[in-house]
Amino acid sequence: MNLLKKNQTIYLILASIIPFLIWGPFFPDLIVSLSSLIFLFYVIKNKNFYYLNNKPFIIFIIFCLYCIFVTLLRAEDKLLSFESSLFYFRIGLFSCLIWYLIDQDKNILKYFYYTLIICFSALVIDGYFQFFSGSNILGFPFSGGRISSLFGDELIMGSYLSRLFPLLFALFLIKEKTKYEIYYIGILFILVDILIYISGERASFLFLNLSTIFIIILIKEYQKFRLITFLIALVLIIGLTLSSDTLSNRMIKGPAKSMGLVKEAQSKNIFTPTHDSLIRTAFNMFKDKPIFGHGPKMFRKICSNEKYATGVKPCMTHPHNFYVQLLAETGLIGFLFLFSAFCYVLYCGFMQLKSILFKQKRYLTDYQACLLSGILITVWPIAPNGNFFNNWLMIIYSLPVGFYLQSIYSKKKN
Repeated sequence: MNLLKKNQTIYLILASIIPFLIWGPFFPDLIVSLSSLIFLFYVIKNKNFYYLNNKPFIIFIIFCLYCIFVTLLRAEDKLLSFESSLFYFRIGLFSCLIWYLIDQDKNILKYFYYTLIICFSALVIDGYFQFFSGSNILGFPFSGGRISSLFGDELIMGSYLSRLFPLLFALFLIKEKTKYEIYYIGILFILVDILIYISGERASFLFLNLSTIFIIILIKEYQKFRLITFLIALVLIIGLTLSSDTLSNRMIKGPAKSMGLVKEAQSKNIFTPTHDSLIRTAFNMFKDKPIFGHGPKMFRKICSNEKYATGVKPCMTHPHNFYVQLLAETGLIGFLFLFSAFCYVLYCGFMQLKSILFKQKRYLTDYQACLLSGILITVWPIAPNGNFFNNWLMIIYSLPVGFYLQSIYSKKKN
């Protein structure tokens, strides 16, 4: 079956996930689901199990099977829970498919690189147009007083940019570049940094800072380039904050007051009063069923129960923190799968730092360090985030994993 080998149409379809993510989860999820099933069929037919016979994928499949087990064992609404658990394995298959295709033809890297550049550039142009004019190019006004650009009513532009930025930077590092392209990318990085901030998405700005610091510390080539662009962006961000009460209240004063860091605050909260309420409710659910939890996607069904609900707003579709969500829905066992991924990222980062300090052979390439920073912001525990089983988020998370798997396992294969 040669459908997957050096097929430019396949590369274009997969890279189209990047712009499709701007318009919603339907088409990206359709592409991921179909391409993953085709890849699985190819693997079974050709008995080429190399791309599935690796520790990360095996551990992920065990996690998927565990989620199905918990659904059958604990879920109050099994059909709703199966929406998350039954076909979750496709995310891991998609990462392995990216790895396989890069092995077949490195040109796919260019498809993803230029698609990211085009999408980031479009959002920068439209986002700043919306910021200065009050509505974007398509006529969408500020959503809730915040910039959303082409995402319309969905306030996730900052999330999109911050989570895909490490992948863009990683691909930038390995590409042959002209002087003018480097200048353009430098300006684009500065504008993206500022745009994420003025979007008002605090968690996204945290993730941008986290991945950037990780990258600057652990890479060698273009280290000063990224440091300079980031510092220029921070200086401009400070200026914007000082001149805008809206930005100051949203990004600094509001969070500080919510967490009890200013004198007039009445109480201390985890992030905000709403987040505090959701997290404490989820933790109450965990304490009731600490080993296996209540089943994937069950937070939304059980959070209103008086036995668990606490605070000002105890109920939403998820508790806005991956680790607390997994504790509530999959118990301590499910939580350990994600926590082990976090420990792996910390270990690799420590080994890279050790190799730098003691002038040894680098544990990671610059390309790998950038991709790992993208995984770091996925598994980072101290931050608000979306639903762990959300299709849109999981597709974004699976992208750097596929590139990273190829970078570490392709050498072993050769």
